[in-house]
Amino acid sequence: MRQGRDGGGPVRAVRAAFRDECERLGDELRGVDGADFDRPTDCRPWTVRELLAHVRTGARRLVDMLAAPPPPHAEVDAARYYGAAKFTPPVDAARIDSGRREGRELDGPALVADFDRAWRGALDAVDAAPPGRVVRTRHGDAMALAEFLRTRVVEVGVHGLDLAAALDRPPWLTPGAAAVVADLLTGGRAVPAELGWDRLTLIRKATGRAGLTDRERSVVEAAGFRWLSFGS
Repeated sequence: MRQGRDGGGPVRAVRAAFRDECERLGDELRGVDGADFDRPTDCRPWTVRELLAHVRTGARRLVDMLAAPPPPHAEVDAARYYGAAKFTPPVDAARIDSGRREGRELDGPALVADFDRAWRGALDAVDAAPPGRVVRTRHGDAMALAEFLRTRVVEVGVHGLDLAAALDRPPWLTPGAAAVVADLLTGGRAVPAELGWDRLTLIRKATGRAGLTDRERSVVEAAGFRWLSFGS
C-alpha cells in the first residue's frame, strides 16, 4: 500500500479503512441484477441506484477539494462536520434531488464501475497531498484532510448498511471502517458495558438504522452521549 506523503499517521489509518470499505462495497454490488438497482432503500426516496450515485459523488468529492487552494488552517473536525445546522430542509432537499438526478445518468453496472473509478481517484489525490493538508468542504468548512476522510468512511460504511438492507444481504461493514465510524460516533469513549453492543449495533443505533429501547435510551443519556446529526 502506498503510504502517501504524510509518512503514516492519521491519514494512513483512515485511508486504509476507506479503501477497504469501498472495495467491499464494489465487490458486493458487482453482479447485482439490473432490476435490483431499482429497489427502494430506507433512505427515502432513493432507490439502490440513486443511493449509490450519492455515495459515488461523496467519494470523488476529494479530488476537486484537493485540487483547490488549501485554507490556512482547519476550523472543524469530523464530529462538527455532522452538525445539525448542516441538514436544513433546503440543503437536504438539494442533496436528495442531486442523488435522484445522478442516479438516472447511468445504469446499475456502469454506476458501480464509476464508483470504483471515483474512490480510486480520490485515494490517488490523497496520496499526492502534502503532510498537514487542509481542505474546504462543500459547506465551507476548513478541515484537516484526515478528518474529512473520516467523514468519507462514514458515508461509504453507513450507506453500505442501507444498500445491504435494500438488497436483502447481510451487512458487509469491514472491521477498519467499523472502527473509524464507531470512534467518531462515541468521541473515542467506551460504550457502556450494560448495553452489550458490538460496533455494528452501535452504528445502527447511533445513526437511526435501528431503534433504541427505553432502557437503552436511559443508559445512553446517563452516559452523556450525544449522537451526531445525519441527513436521511
